[in-house]
Amino acid sequence: MSGAGAPCATAASAPERLPLAALLALAMAGFVTILTEALPAGLLLPMSAGLGVSEALVGQLVTVYALGSLAAAIPLTAATQSLRRRPLLLAAIVGFAATNTATALTDRYAVMLAARFLAGVSAGLLWSLAAGYAARMVPPHLKGRAIAVAMIGTPLALSLGIPAGTLLGAAVGWRSAFATMSVLAAALVVWVLAKVPDFPGRASGRRQGLAAVFRLPGVRPVLLATLGFVLAHNLLYTYIAPLAARAGLVARLDALLFAFGTAAVAGIWIVGVLVDRRLRALTLASTALFALAALALGLRGDAAPVVWAAVALWGLVFGGVATLFQTASAHAAGEAADVAQSMIVTVWNLAIAGGGLLGGALLESRWGVAALPWAALPLLAIALATAWSARRHGFPGPRPGANP
Repeated sequence: MSGAGAPCATAASAPERLPLAALLALAMAGFVTILTEALPAGLLLPMSAGLGVSEALVGQLVTVYALGSLAAAIPLTAATQSLRRRPLLLAAIVGFAATNTATALTDRYAVMLAARFLAGVSAGLLWSLAAGYAARMVPPHLKGRAIAVAMIGTPLALSLGIPAGTLLGAAVGWRSAFATMSVLAAALVVWVLAKVPDFPGRASGRRQGLAAVFRLPGVRPVLLATLGFVLAHNLLYTYIAPLAARAGLVARLDALLFAFGTAAVAGIWIVGVLVDRRLRALTLASTALFALAALALGLRGDAAPVVWAAVALWGLVFGGVATLFQTASAHAAGEAADVAQSMIVTVWNLAIAGGGLLGGALLESRWGVAALPWAALPLLAIALATAWSARRHGFPGPRPGANP
C-alpha cells in the first residue's frame, strides 16, 4: 500500500498474483452500492407506512438513485481524470455512508429523495472507477480475472444482500437497515485505507476527451452490445413478478429470485476463471444462452418447470456479463479505461430506465406479459451481432500472452 510520501503502485510493478484483499474491498464497495440502490424495493411496505407516502412514491427512491448515477457518471469521471484514484474511491464510499445515514434519520420525503440522488451520484463515480482500478492492480494477462473478483459483490448483493436487508428491515425496522449500510460503508473506508493501493490520475497532456474515447476502436461495439443485453435483461427482470405469476409461481417469487442470484454467483466464477483467455467466446455464448432462455419463456412461459430452468440459465449468464463488458471496455480504451467505464455506467443506467419503460408499455398493451420475452429477443440479436462483428476490436479472440 502507498503511504504518504511513498511511491504509489504502478501497473509496471503490479503483482503476478491477484491482490485479493484490495480486490475484495472493491467487491464490497460494489455490494454496498447495489444494496443501497435496491433496498427500498425490498422495504417498500414498511417505508411507505413509516413515511406516510404511497408505495409508488417509495418506488421513486430507486428511480432517483438511477438518475443520480446517470447524470454523474460521465461528467464526474471526465472532471476527475487528473485526481488520484484512492481519494476518489473513498469519496464515493463516504457518500454512501452519509446518504444512508440521512435516509435512516430523516422523516421528510423530500430530504430522502435528495439523499438518494446523491447516493446515485456516488454510485456513478464508484462504478466508473471500479473496473479500471482493478485492472491497474495486476499485469495485463490478469485484468479480466481481477475485474471479475471486483465485480463479485454485485451477484452477492442480488442473491444474498437484498433478502438479508429485507429480513433485517422486517425484524428491526427499515431505518436500522439503512443505518447498518452506513456502518458497512464506514468499515469499508478503513479497509480501503489499509489494503487498496493508490494510483495517480492522468496528466493533463494525456487526458482524452469523451469524443476521442468514444472513437477508439472497439469502444462503440462494446457500448452497443452492453445496451442490447442489459436492456433485454431489465425488460424481463423489472417485471419478473408478472412473469412468475403467468406460470403460477408468484408465491415462490423469493425462491425464484434466489435461484437467479445463486446462478449468477456461479456465472461470475466461471467468467472469472476464463475471461482473460476466452472473452469473445464467453460474450457470444452468454448472449446466445440468454436468448435461448428468453425464447423458452416466450414459448412456454406458462409452464413452471420451464420458467425455473430459464431463470436459472438467465442468471448464470447475467452473473458474468458486467465483467465481460467492463473487461472488453478496459482493453479497448487502454489508459482511458475510466472514461470508457463511465460510458458503460451511463449506458447501463439508460438500459435500466429503458427496460422499465418499454416493459411497462408492453405490460399494459393487449399482448400483456407474454410479449416481454419476444421483445427481449431482437435486443439480444443486436447484442450478439455486434459482438460477433467486433472480431478485431471490442471482442477479439484469445489475447497473445494470456495464460494457457
